[in-house]
Amino acid sequence: MKKEFKRTLVTCALPYANGPVHIGHLAGVYVPADIYVRYLRMKGEDVLFICGSDEHGVPITIKARQQGCTPQDIVDKYHRIIKDSFTGLGINFDIYGRTSSAVHHANASEFFRKLYDEGKFITKESEQYYDPEAKTFLADRYIVGTCPKCGNEGAYGDQCEKCGSTLSPEELINPRSKLSGAEPIKKKTTHWYLPLDKYESWLSEWILQGHKEWRSNVYGQCKSWIDGGLQPRAVSRDLDWGVPVPVEGAEGKVLYVWFDAPIGYISNTQELLPQSWKKWWKSEDTKLVHFIGKDNIVFHCIVFPSMLKAYGDYILPDNVPANEFLNLEGDKISTSRNWAVWAHEYLEDFPGKQDVLRYVLTANAPETKDNDFSWKDFQARNNSELVAIFGNFVNRAIVLTHKYFDGKVPARGELLDEDREALAQIPALRASMEANLNEYKFREALKDAMGIARVGNKYISDTEPWKVAKTDMARTATILNVSLQICADLAIAFEPFTPFAAERLRDMLGVGLEAGTDHRNGEAVTENTYREGECAALHTIPSTAAVTLRWDMLGGDDLLPEGHAIAEAQLLFAKIEDEQIDAQLARLDRIRAEKEAEAKAEAARQVVPQKEECTFEDFDKMDIRTATVLEAERVPKTDKLLKLTIDTGIDRRTIVSGIAEFYSPEDMLGKQICILANLKPRTIRGIESKGMILMARQGDGTMRFITPQEVLCNGAQIG
Repeated sequence: MKKEFKRTLVTCALPYANGPVHIGHLAGVYVPADIYVRYLRMKGEDVLFICGSDEHGVPITIKARQQGCTPQDIVDKYHRIIKDSFTGLGINFDIYGRTSSAVHHANASEFFRKLYDEGKFITKESEQYYDPEAKTFLADRYIVGTCPKCGNEGAYGDQCEKCGSTLSPEELINPRSKLSGAEPIKKKTTHWYLPLDKYESWLSEWILQGHKEWRSNVYGQCKSWIDGGLQPRAVSRDLDWGVPVPVEGAEGKVLYVWFDAPIGYISNTQELLPQSWKKWWKSEDTKLVHFIGKDNIVFHCIVFPSMLKAYGDYILPDNVPANEFLNLEGDKISTSRNWAVWAHEYLEDFPGKQDVLRYVLTANAPETKDNDFSWKDFQARNNSELVAIFGNFVNRAIVLTHKYFDGKVPARGELLDEDREALAQIPALRASMEANLNEYKFREALKDAMGIARVGNKYISDTEPWKVAKTDMARTATILNVSLQICADLAIAFEPFTPFAAERLRDMLGVGLEAGTDHRNGEAVTENTYREGECAALHTIPSTAAVTLRWDMLGGDDLLPEGHAIAEAQLLFAKIEDEQIDAQLARLDRIRAEKEAEAKAEAARQVVPQKEECTFEDFDKMDIRTATVLEAERVPKTDKLLKLTIDTGIDRRTIVSGIAEFYSPEDMLGKQICILANLKPRTIRGIESKGMILMARQGDGTMRFITPQEVLCNGAQIG
């Protein structure tokens, strides 16, 4: 039997405050969460929407060092950028907090201390890398060296960003500290660990038996981890930025960011609702839903629940609808390569088009597998769906109402089959949309909402009220009445998906909206918190409109009464021209070209691995001499081979060399080169080749001649 809840607590993964948010974050976490919350509020349910910036961890300290500022400067900058991006896109959290706040530090410390005092941690001593010059332990990202897989000299201690290999510091060749450049040493240190293995049987029963309804990607990843055997996980680390470990003798240690960040959900709730936060986190009649990306599944389904279980009296998530990844123009989004569409830049480049991005990201939501965002698809969906279907229908209905009935909802006469057929489709679409929203299938729910617009657009096109008006105004009135009722349905149905357009539509229809609860009522909100906008605007604003829409009215056939005045039509959506899209594609082309050039330059700088040692006697056997190219031609039916006739000073001979991709025959004429003269002859493509040209091979595979600094006589011996 499905459990009944009195309230719903929705959290979103805390974005990491070392950079802005991009469309991958929006599609994976924040847009679907906002859709779900808006839907619940429209149904009149009690819901709380929590998020905030994750502001601790090594990457932030690295960025601060790179930019010559403090970690606090970094998180202050990006907290504001991220928060403004969410607000600009209509993603309205009840609170958008931060893990650097005093409330969170106190709460995370208390959480750790309780588990520590109750013996829920184990203590382990281990050897970790230490910088003897900077006198500090080094996180893996603070150690760089040569990748053993590809030779990249700038690989990190946890990953090579060139070849993508996962590494450990022990695998790096010539490791060095990013702080001082010194060679790190191993030094003993003590840390506390959460013994996840002790919660393995409980997790297996709770997830694998109790939550088979979770998305397959979430359930499957959890099963893989549990079946593979869980291991203790460190909850502290040696670092000077974060929540200090509240234990005597733990100087220089902070809570590991994975441990303190999810506690931020609780801290932010406490900051917003200091008097009543416990009912949201400790009452069994509260439904907890985590919206995250797939890279956070383990933390939210295995680690954080184990932390809550260890603490003792917190509720556990009812669902964790994690999305897969969104790619950009067929390539993986990469913040380091700047291969992304940044939310704050989108808002600048496409003012007033917040809903278009929300719509396209939802239509392409990576709910069950990775999906792709392309600018051409973005343009096509706007122009052919939002403009041509949704916007076109609303515009025609309102314009014709003003033309024939002075902007007032006309009287409805007897309904014909075509009227009843159109109206009958709306309740079915609503039922499907509700089922999809309740099951976190937002892409399908959006199709249902657009289905209502398609019904309206087809209805008004089929009935042609502009023609009927020439002979039958009563029939025209009925057609436009039905069309306006469908417009009101759209004002309800699209509120979760395109809230800005839905509000404009309600303004045109002269109606209000009943949606949501203000959770600050009856509780003190500090002046500082209110001034900084940490609490979202009220969700329920009393409407002065004569008609107020509610979710349960969706699919009714008389939402707008006869005689109700509507405003003049305005465009809900504007066409996006090729020039705007071309500008975005040109930007990506520039980024791709720059990164390819950088990659080629970096590859050229890489050193080809050294061969096995040889003796002087081995080298002394080689007779290396200067020679001049007399003739050069391509070897027929090959792409890489050149046939060279050379003067060695000893004789005139032929050498076949695989250099055609780097040099043309014309490039070779008259060039003085170095050759291995006493190499045993070899027949290549029917041509006897006597010797080998000396070439320098770079890390990217390109080859260049080794030539004398000045012209020498042919046959001069090198060695």
